Order: sequence, then C-alpha cells, then structure tokens
Amino acid sequence: MLLPIGDTPNPPGTPYANYLLIGLNVAVFLLIALPLTAARPDPSDPLLYEYLQVAGARDTLSLRVLLEHLSAYDLFVFRHGFRPASPSLSSLFTSLFLHGGWMHLLGNMLFLWIFGDNVEHRLGPVRYLLAYLAAGVAATLFFALFVPASQVPLVGASGAISGVLGFYFLWFPRNRVKTFVFLFPFIMNTFLVPARLVLGFYLLIDNLLPFLLNGGGSGGVAHGAHIGGFVAGTAMAFGIDRLPGGLRQLRRRTPLADDEVVREARVDTGIATRIERALDEGELERALALYPRIDGRQGRAQLGSASMLALGELLLAHREYDQALSLFRRFIAERPADAALDRAYLGAGRALMHKPRCVTSAYHYFLAALDVARSRELADEVRLHLHAIERLGEKGTGRKA
Repeated sequence: MLLPIGDTPNPPGTPYANYLLIGLNVAVFLLIALPLTAARPDPSDPLLYEYLQVAGARDTLSLRVLLEHLSAYDLFVFRHGFRPASPSLSSLFTSLFLHGGWMHLLGNMLFLWIFGDNVEHRLGPVRYLLAYLAAGVAATLFFALFVPASQVPLVGASGAISGVLGFYFLWFPRNRVKTFVFLFPFIMNTFLVPARLVLGFYLLIDNLLPFLLNGGGSGGVAHGAHIGGFVAGTAMAFGIDRLPGGLRQLRRRTPLADDEVVREARVDTGIATRIERALDEGELERALALYPRIDGRQGRAQLGSASMLALGELLLAHREYDQALSLFRRFIAERPADAALDRAYLGAGRALMHKPRCVTSAYHYFLAALDVARSRELADEVRLHLHAIERLGEKGTGRKA
C-alpha cells in the first residue's frame, strides 16, 4: 500500500479557500449524510418509486429487501447526485459535495489537504475555487460520456480534486510527496517521492489502467471522472501559463488609441538613460539613487534587462532585500519571456532567503529558476541554494508533513 501523507515544500500563508472546501465537504457529511443515513425514506416521496425501479425491484421479495436496506440518504443521493441518464445543472455541483461513506470522504479530503494549498497559493483563493468547480464539472461530464444511459448517481469530490492534482502535476514538478509505504513485513516506512512520480502512478495505475480494463465502465469507482478531472486541471494550468503572454502579444499588435499614444510619448526616457549611463561608467551609487525616480512600468520598460538585474544585484549587495525582491518580482511579472528570466527568479529567491519565515517561498523561486535556466552555471548555482535549504531542514516544516 502506498499512502501520501504530506508534501514539501509548502507555501506561506493560510489556504483559506482550501480549508473552506474541506469544511463544506465535512459539514455536508456530518449534517446531512449521517442523519439521513439513520433515517427511513419518506414513503410518499414520488422519487421512491423511480429509485426502486432503477434498483431492480421486480417482485415482492426484491422490493422488501430493498426497502429494508434503504435509507433517506440513498434517496437524497439519488436526487442530488449526478445521473448521466437524467442530468441536471444543479446536480453537476451538488454531487461534488456528497460522499458515500467515511472512507470515501477521508480519502478525498486527505488528497485535497496535501495538494490544494500549493495550487491555491499559485492561483489565489477566488480563482482556485472557480478552477476547482470547473474541474469537477469537467470530470463529471467526461465520466458521463462513457455511461450516458446510467441512472446510478455519481457523487464525490474526487473529480474536482483530480483537477487540483493536474494543476499540481504541471506547476510543481520538483516538489516531493511524503509517502507511507506498507508492504508488511518487508517495508513499513515513509519516503519522500517526487510528486510527478506519485501523481503519475495515481493517474496511470490507479485510474487509467482500470478504466481501460473495464472498457470505460466505472464499476464501484468512477475512474473516468478521475481521469477527466486530472486532464482538465492540467489543461487549465497549461492555458493559464500561456494566456498572459498571448494577451500581451495581442496588445502589442493592437493599434494604440490617440490618448494612449499621447501617454506613451510622455514617458520620461531620460531617467532610464541616465541609469544605464551611470552603470556603464561604474557609478553604482548614482544608478541606485536614480532608480526610485523612474516612471512606473513604462519607465522601467525603457531599462535594458541587464541594467534591471544589475540594480537588483546592487540592492542585494546593500542588503536592501525588500527593494531587491520588489525589483525582481516586477521583472518576472513584466518580462515573462525575457531571456534573463532565470536570473530574476534566482535573485528573488536570494532576497527571500534573508527574510524571516520566507525559506519556503525562496525554495519555489529557486525551483522556477531551475525550470527556465539557460546555462549550466546558473543551474548549478540554483542547486547549491536548494541543497542549502534541504540541509537546514526548513523546507520540511510545513503543515502537512
């Protein structure tokens, strides 16, 4: 048995949206599922007859057996779970918060707790919630494609959570997952396993292989929903990574309106020129003194990338870590396709290393630098910082270890 029990590194801050989703799922189970499971269904409910027909009540004996084991929650799930043969818009969402039992709920919430905070940190809470729901809907519809005539309700958050795993797979390739390996009596221990290996095993072995062997049928587990959610999450992550650059290119191709032309003409290119001249002449202090006077984003655009990064290095040398971090982050946000992006990620990570409780954030910047590194020398420098963090042992102090 392989059981993920944590991941590393964890992002700073509190994942409020992720906690909200976990809380909603648990609340629905405690306040709705448990009470209704202990209650008998209403005999006057018109849905009861339809349920009994779908469940196979063909004679008095089968009807009696079904009624003896039927709970009010079974009927509730039949109404609010997603049935491909009787689809409804509301059940696309309500089905995401219903579970078939304690183990179903706990397994889903464990995966959401482990992997959700990193994705929320990258997306922000509102976009994370929207992405979660979108992945859940996509997972449900993908599942329904293969069993369009099924009246068996699909319930559970696993399709939406699989979408979160798809985001994680693409965005955090160098994270590691603390995995408990139980192969009694040979191995009973925890290991740090590369995240993509764990998630690849989940997708291929736990879901794709059973899905193919069942011919697309779900059996007791909706493998199709897991696959659809994972693919949807990966596709959204891929699109988000590329959409901002596409928008910027579109804006450059679009003719400027008259008032925009006027504003562009007013940009003071003199400060940028003076900064670059000061750097060329070795007057570093003068270059640093001029930088705060530059006119916003348009003014920074007049500075060459080498000059921007040189200013960042000067700020690091002067131990102005907050200002250096701000400069490097602006470089990353404003020049995402720049050839020197790896140096900006590296600089941001170095700045964060000198700030309290920011080692985890620094670790992510170093990983990003390694992803886009254009030279072996820079990659080697990044690895030195990563190894230093690992030796300190600080990257394993997150909530989920």
